[in-house]
Amino acid sequence: MATPYELIYYGGVPGRGEHIRLALEEAGASYSDTATLPMDKGREAVTTVLEGQQGNPPYYAPPAFRHGDLVISQTSNILMYLGPKLGLAGQGENDIYRVNALALTALDGLSNEVHDCHHPIAVELYYEDQKEESHRRSTEWVKNRLPKHLGYWEKVLSSTEGPWILGNSFTYADLVVFQASFSLASFLDPFHTLVSRHGSAFHMIYDHARPTRQPLTARNMQQCVDGVLFAFPKAMAQAKQSGKYDRVFQLWEAVKARPNIAAYLSSERRQKYDWGIYRYYPENDVVAE
Repeated sequence: MATPYELIYYGGVPGRGEHIRLALEEAGASYSDTATLPMDKGREAVTTVLEGQQGNPPYYAPPAFRHGDLVISQTSNILMYLGPKLGLAGQGENDIYRVNALALTALDGLSNEVHDCHHPIAVELYYEDQKEESHRRSTEWVKNRLPKHLGYWEKVLSSTEGPWILGNSFTYADLVVFQASFSLASFLDPFHTLVSRHGSAFHMIYDHARPTRQPLTARNMQQCVDGVLFAFPKAMAQAKQSGKYDRVFQLWEAVKARPNIAAYLSSERRQKYDWGIYRYYPENDVVAE
């Protein structure tokens, strides 16, 4: 009997664990996910792992991953461990290192930097406590960093003869780029249309949630929107319409259409976006001048 895979992450948000879920889902691997447990049980599982056990050191934060007696942490590290086992690390002996470098680049630029747009001063502070700085950071990021990152991935995809980042070999780097761009590209979701057409109603709900620090989750917004909350819909729409990054958006569509990924995205296992890494704030939904 195969040793089971266990993803250890908080429930309620896809978060940094989502890249790992996508790899497991693409490979059709069987796994358990503590995010599906009741909230108290899930937090208990995370806390236990972070304290260290069975010869594994204490880890700083989830995601963590258990495979037999081995427990490891960090999204890119977990993906590097799983890649060869799931057939998502390329074909050559050294491809795993190329894939890892590319995945790290995507996580740095399209995940960590995006998070810092809504928390540019301190993660311990509420968004409202750094709102002015957040708007400035978001404006600068959309103007300077977003085109730099999209341009880089367009260059990478232009350097190969196949549809994927490593040419004809589909890897977890494709999944990481997909997930990051998926989180940014809400121009493809009905949510962007709703905000554009019914902005006053949306702002009324949004403003009502803020004073009590209540998260404006996709779950409690379902009455008004049929979609999830993403980060920079207008900027990504502008990027797509420019025609400068066609290969990046083609990659997005191609990954989304893969049978196992398509099935996962439409399943209940795919969690809705919440107040995690990727957040939608109307005042930060800007375009490059």
